[in-house]
Amino acid sequence: MEQTIPGQGVLYLSGLECPHCAGKIECEVGRIEGVTAAMLDFVAQKITIRTADKTRLPAIIQEASGIVQRIEPVIQISLEKEKKEGKEEKEKPRLNLPGWKTIVYRAFQAAGVGMFIVGLAAGLDAPWDLGVFLISYLFIGWDVLVRAIKNISRGQVFDENFLMCIATIGAFAIGEYPEGAAVMLFYQVGEYFQDRAVNRSRASIAALMDIKPDFAHVKKGEEICTVPPEEVVPGDLILVKAGEKVPLDGWVREGYSALDTSALTGEALPRDVGPGSEILSGSINKNGLLIIEVSREFGESTVSKILQLVESAGSKQSPAENFITKFARYYTPIVVFAAAALALIPPLIISGATFADWINRGLVFLVVSCPCALVISIPLSFFGGIGGASKKGILIKGSAYLDALAKVDTVVFDKTGTLTSGVFKVTRIIPSDGFTEAELLLYAAHGEQYSNHPIALSICQAYGQASGRDLEPNRVSAPDEIAGKGIRAWIDGKEMLLGNDSLLTGEGIAYQRPNLPGSLVHLAIDRVYAGCLVISDELKPDSIQAVQSLKAVGVKTVVMLTGDSKIAGELIGRELGLDAVYAELLPQDKVAQLEALEALEAQTGGSLAFVGDGINDAPALARSDIGIAMGGLGSDAAIEAADVVLMTDEPSKLAGAIRIARKTKTIVWQNIIFALGVKGIILALGALGIATMWTAVFGDVGVALIAIANAMRTLNVRE
Repeated sequence: MEQTIPGQGVLYLSGLECPHCAGKIECEVGRIEGVTAAMLDFVAQKITIRTADKTRLPAIIQEASGIVQRIEPVIQISLEKEKKEGKEEKEKPRLNLPGWKTIVYRAFQAAGVGMFIVGLAAGLDAPWDLGVFLISYLFIGWDVLVRAIKNISRGQVFDENFLMCIATIGAFAIGEYPEGAAVMLFYQVGEYFQDRAVNRSRASIAALMDIKPDFAHVKKGEEICTVPPEEVVPGDLILVKAGEKVPLDGWVREGYSALDTSALTGEALPRDVGPGSEILSGSINKNGLLIIEVSREFGESTVSKILQLVESAGSKQSPAENFITKFARYYTPIVVFAAAALALIPPLIISGATFADWINRGLVFLVVSCPCALVISIPLSFFGGIGGASKKGILIKGSAYLDALAKVDTVVFDKTGTLTSGVFKVTRIIPSDGFTEAELLLYAAHGEQYSNHPIALSICQAYGQASGRDLEPNRVSAPDEIAGKGIRAWIDGKEMLLGNDSLLTGEGIAYQRPNLPGSLVHLAIDRVYAGCLVISDELKPDSIQAVQSLKAVGVKTVVMLTGDSKIAGELIGRELGLDAVYAELLPQDKVAQLEALEALEAQTGGSLAFVGDGINDAPALARSDIGIAMGGLGSDAAIEAADVVLMTDEPSKLAGAIRIARKTKTIVWQNIIFALGVKGIILALGALGIATMWTAVFGDVGVALIAIANAMRTLNVRE
């Protein structure tokens, strides 16, 4: 079952095929007393319902189910997502008819097509032509007629079924029998292919996220038990065979292998792992047998978080989707009344005009008016973009954020853990006269050997790499930590002071501080200044590429905010080619600086993105137009506050995310302009008496098919 927050429920609506009905369901459920938000995702076939009073949630869910059944009785409602068991869901007929009923339904349609062909070929006279084409029409389109009658009885008038019925019955009324039957035939054919296109689109998007493991082999002593991943707890040992998905996050205890992490990161290059390596759920074990100690339960695992983020992405609609939803609500009734006016008014005021001619023009208006092409293709476009991005290790939490990402022209980076690796290294050793680099490193490492501070660990690691020897604890005596300043200890009988500027100043030791970026660790031996070590954070391998790529995609300003020193910040800024650097900032200072940058951004109409990874970045991530978090090493607070998550911790992925967002938005506007343009032309031609009803059918289902095919291009994501 999809994990939900308190006061939130999800209904899965299997068989939801009518976008017009989807809009009505969302609208009516949103009006239920106590509901604070109702968000229907047509692509994922689900509606998310939120309420401030979680005790009323069961009653609200029951009332919402009743609304769904009233508006669209063929929908099957469930509280759990249907399991596909790795196979593509079988396409259901539009009426969800089981077994022999489906065969009878198809047989009637085939008979209707046969009679239509006979009627055209025989050239029958009245009244035989009416009888043959009427029977053909009823056999082919009886389901459309039945749905229209049921919907009208429920107060749902302006849908595609009603429009087709009025148009085709009108054709029979004015004596155009072959055209009435033909329009219904081609409408049914178009609807069949449209349903197939939507189902395949949904399947393609779902296949992108087919990363959830189905089982886990738990090792208990000498026994191996196969259980669902949800039943495994942290600390359990699981066995993953070659070719299997890793079901949960953990650490490799035994075995060596190469992992295919492309479903999580988008990277094709396998990642080698061995004992001690961290391993993420959703990866595929390419070869070898791995025994893994589970570190997180399934609900907190990487694969579960990815699925939750992508599953909920469709509920946050973009401005374009909101526009189309509102547009469709008013567009169809307006066109229906315009069609009625077109059919009835001209014959009354224009000399020589006939009702038959103008009614035919009004019927063309009706057929072409359905906005399905827009209502279906636009959500598909956004969801396809989100799915394609996820295959590249970029998780976008909703189409609203995809839309905002396309407008980004200022990017603000945090430094540590975002542009830099967050791993400290000894980058320089500066001895004073009478001391050597090796001596400074030896003294510093022995003095820091009992500390777990990242700087202390980096010094000890540097000593081990440089000397090839282990530390000798017996050489150190009476170590004493001076809070906030450093350490006093005796090494080989010599007094050593090891720490920051405050330590030396407080002890009255004279020294010359070098003007260098990074953290400085000073040493004094027997109260004589011996020199210092420079500890710096390394740039990530792709940080320079990230800035260059952002400039290449048209981002105007790239800024860095950091709590580090001004010297260190400006050095990194020059190395990366940043436009501005703001240093020595506390978390609240970062938010204040963001607000100042956003005030400038508001004048240009663009949006500002903030990229961070730590808990201290969460306020800035939430405050920015679009917050982007590092997902691999980033904190849970940062990922929760962000709108976009880069799962690979690579800042260069951001330019790719912007490209995907812009491509998706381009396709969305292509569909809007194409659909409205074609419909507008056919409406005009219909009013002039040039367009036929066959042309109008193309303007409805034909345009929808083309728009859906174009929407699926968002799934094709290239580097």
